[in-house]
Amino acid sequence: MSKRDAIFPAGRQALYEINHYSAAIRSGDLLFVSGQVGSREDGSPEPDFAKQVQLAFDNLAAVLKAAGASFDDVVDITTFHTDPQNQWETIAPIRLKAIGEKPYPNWTAVGVNWLAGFDFEIKAIARIPAQA
Repeated sequence: MSKRDAIFPAGRQALYEINHYSAAIRSGDLLFVSGQVGSREDGSPEPDFAKQVQLAFDNLAAVLKAAGASFDDVVDITTFHTDPQNQWETIAPIRLKAIGEKPYPNWTAVGVNWLAGFDFEIKAIARIPAQA
């Protein structure tokens, strides 16, 4: 078995170190991104929900960029919500701004009752573009 090819964005390492996981793992031309939350630089949750969601998308974008990818390369997304019915109105415009135009990636939204102090989490699978 080959060693995992871990990808980390610059900065924001506290959460990865505290919880012992990689931001993403590259396997061939696929990138499997761990759930990204709206954490501040020190790993603590952003208390404002809209800012927390935006930070989660920003953090996902940073991981994608570190692997040479972008939201255009994302094929599958899973989001986790502590109160989906009441949160969706806040999430929807942030989501649409981040993912761009049709065709949209696959999307699964899951309601949960615990996210380690966070209220939103997003994970993704992307195809890493070939380097020219």
